Amino acid sequence: MTKATRRNSVLFDRLLLLAALFGCAAGVAAAVLHLPLAAAAGLRWVGLALFAVHAVRRRSLLEWTFLAMLAGAELGLDAPAAASQTRFAADIFLRLVRMIVAPLIFGGIVTGIAGHGELRGVGRVAVKALVFFEVVTTIGLVLGAVAIDWTQAGTGVVLPAAVAAPTAARPETWQQILVNIFPENIARAVAEGQILQVAVFALFFGAALALLPVEKRAPLVTVIQSLTDTVFRMTRIVMYAAPVAAGAAMAYTVGNMGLATLVPLAKLTATCYGALIVFVVGVFVPILLLARVPLGRFIQLVAEPAALGFATTSSEAALPQAMERMEELGVPRWIVSFVIPMGYSFNLTGSTLYLAMAALFAAQAGGLHLSAVQQVVLLATLALSSKGIAGVPRATLVVLLGVAASFQIPTAAVLMLLGVDTLMDMGRTGLNVVGNCMAAAVVARWEGEGATEPRASSAVS
Repeated sequence: MTKATRRNSVLFDRLLLLAALFGCAAGVAAAVLHLPLAAAAGLRWVGLALFAVHAVRRRSLLEWTFLAMLAGAELGLDAPAAASQTRFAADIFLRLVRMIVAPLIFGGIVTGIAGHGELRGVGRVAVKALVFFEVVTTIGLVLGAVAIDWTQAGTGVVLPAAVAAPTAARPETWQQILVNIFPENIARAVAEGQILQVAVFALFFGAALALLPVEKRAPLVTVIQSLTDTVFRMTRIVMYAAPVAAGAAMAYTVGNMGLATLVPLAKLTATCYGALIVFVVGVFVPILLLARVPLGRFIQLVAEPAALGFATTSSEAALPQAMERMEELGVPRWIVSFVIPMGYSFNLTGSTLYLAMAALFAAQAGGLHLSAVQQVVLLATLALSSKGIAGVPRATLVVLLGVAASFQIPTAAVLMLLGVDTLMDMGRTGLNVVGNCMAAAVVARWEGEGATEPRASSAVS
């Protein structure tokens, strides 16, 4: 392909994208101006069709995922009854992902420790990862409180009539959290999706294998290495279904919720996403720059797993792809396989940010005026209560309901968040996925591994 042909192709792609965006924007504007619904929907579908042509030409899984999300949202708006029946596709995808998560983690850690002699670095990496997770999640908790105090999104909100509360599980004590890190049955841990327990078993297995003589461990290391490579290839096959799953999940969400239910809580939703953006720009980006992680390359690689987590509201769905992308960044497989699973229990960045915001929103909606000291106590209680609740359905609401009674926050004010919990769960899940990937990249840099941002002098030369 000549330079002129390539230039024309790039120009055509950009024009297609602009036309697609214009069609979608015109369709949204037509709906806002109360033009005929058929005309508004037709403009949006024309925009989506142009976006599909653009995606076919680019052959990018990320673009196909975004296209599917937009198409799913449109289907949820135009045909909510049909959209509410699409959840099965996302559920099948999640099952396929869960099928390969445990072998990925086990193989990555074991081959890293036993095959590459990384036994001494395990404890050091674990401490660094824990410190990183705790510092970042604390910042998220404080930012969530500051954001909701600034916008006062809960002030003046009319509490709804009492609705049924979700089944609440009692938050675990710190002793229970520590006990639950260690598996009593590896088959049960795999079956229940306890990825941190799988990682701990892999650590012990890899350490024991590394202590064997070379001639005894070499055959098993070779087999596990082949198994890991095969599972990574399976991951690539499964990820071809990611756009379908993302679109189905988005269609189900929009079709069941509808957009009209979001109006009373629109200010809270805007505050949540505004805080998430501020957190990414003000916290994540500086950390990546200080660690000399290539920012552009990191954003390019993390976009796909973050989009998948956003659409499915499941960090687990994005885990295999996140691990693969961080390996492409240059992070050693054993660090990726160890740090990212740790993040599923200890990196609750998006969740803690939302917890602080939701708790203070409920207090404002209930007419309570918490002092600065009371807010600090509330945030500390949320930080402790949120540990160990990963995997519990509507985990954040479980924590909020448990903490609300201690601070005289009305239960109805917490339960009204059910209307937008899924929508905000998308944002906080995407942030959690990015945070897990960033932790692996930063810890690797602290260990002297992984890709680095070129220095100014070398860039000039």
